[in-house]
Amino acid sequence: MFVLDPRLAQDTVPLGDFPLCRLLLSNDSNYPWFILVPRRADISELFQLDAADQLQLWQETTALSQALSDAFNADKLNVAALGNIVSQLHIHVIVRYREDAAWPAPVWGKHPAQPYTGQQLSALRDRLQSVLTDDFHFEGEHA
Repeated sequence: MFVLDPRLAQDTVPLGDFPLCRLLLSNDSNYPWFILVPRRADISELFQLDAADQLQLWQETTALSQALSDAFNADKLNVAALGNIVSQLHIHVIVRYREDAAWPAPVWGKHPAQPYTGQQLSALRDRLQSVLTDDFHFEGEHA
């Protein structure tokens, strides 16, 4: 049974689900920073997913990346699967701007996290509703 790693749950806001992945928002308003987590139990590496899930993960990562690039007018997207601290397989998709707080360095550990306000979260969700595909369901929505 899929259970979200407590460290991911602690540092993120759940946004909803693609067919395979739960979509989370890192609770750091310094960057539009999203995390895809395949809803599969005990998976820490890409190769542990079966071929169909590997393809689905890549499709969801690509679709999310395109939507975020368009919605946020990104200068660059950082897409990574590290898992050195949180071993549960998860993919970071981070919108980057040449003028963001960490540019051009990676975002990890650069600046203290600035949690989103309720108003910022609402605005972000509204922005995402206009670009995410029909196969995405927001938290609290019925499929």
